[in-house]
Amino acid sequence: MSKHLFGLVVTHHGTAANNRGETEGNITTLQKILWKGDVHTTVSAEAIRFAIRWYWQRRNGDEYLNRQWDDNILRHTWQDPEFKGGVQFIDDDLLGFMSARAAAQEANEAEEAQRGSRTRARGTVDRRRGRLEVSRAISLSPFAGDITFNAASSGATPSASRTGVDPVPYGTEVHATRYQYGFALTPEDLVDSKRALAVVDAILSLSEVAGNQSRFLFDFSPESVVFRWTDDFAPRMLYGFALNGDGSPAIPDVMHRISAGDINPAEMVIGGPITTAPGVAVLEDKGAFLSPGVKAAAEEVKRRMKETLQIEE
Repeated sequence: MSKHLFGLVVTHHGTAANNRGETEGNITTLQKILWKGDVHTTVSAEAIRFAIRWYWQRRNGDEYLNRQWDDNILRHTWQDPEFKGGVQFIDDDLLGFMSARAAAQEANEAEEAQRGSRTRARGTVDRRRGRLEVSRAISLSPFAGDITFNAASSGATPSASRTGVDPVPYGTEVHATRYQYGFALTPEDLVDSKRALAVVDAILSLSEVAGNQSRFLFDFSPESVVFRWTDDFAPRMLYGFALNGDGSPAIPDVMHRISAGDINPAEMVIGGPITTAPGVAVLEDKGAFLSPGVKAAAEEVKRRMKETLQIEE
């Protein structure tokens, strides 16, 4: 039976602001979602996936990926845009792809007569479903509606000011919070199972996620992380973080799942300050791996993956 890797991440506490390019008037806005009856800010799974790809590119070099981001021209370049080489690159294997091409010619006369004169011959599609699944990140605390007002310095944005030299006032929505998100992966679904280890490395080292221009810096690396290496098909712990009364993170839903027998504690690898939350320490006596640091937890889950999948580095 295949083994599955599930992860639950909570970020460091920080000030999220201007994490996309859209505005309402002169207010740069955060994306929001109604979550458990309150308005929370959110960061898209696509932004997290982009940050994972960007980490791999910076760590391993351009040749490591099929699709590479070029900061100089602000767009992607491709090594194999038609995917003729199969799944030779890590991003094609883990993140998937789709290339749809229109038909090279019109449908034949018989088809036109039968299905209508506007019918075109069918095109072709090269596609691969992404094996790494990432959830949308949700803020742990509700959004209170904080907005800061600022002004770009004189001449900083000549296209936005009336004279080209005037200061330009603007407002920014800000949210002091943490974000939680989850991910899932079945390494044996990959062309190269060893690439699953690179997912753990990327999750552990995410820095810039989303962002617009230079005003957004939020540490998206995990302050605490919960891994589950299991033959269970369902994660059963996505969005398992919550806030205690003192504002510190807790994992009450995860603890309930373990006590109810839905999750085997021996499958759990937990790292970070969450290991000192009320009730979590007892999981070690039940077979869970606990570490005060997230890096040690990452190394442990990678060790288990290499042992199960017989991966040699």
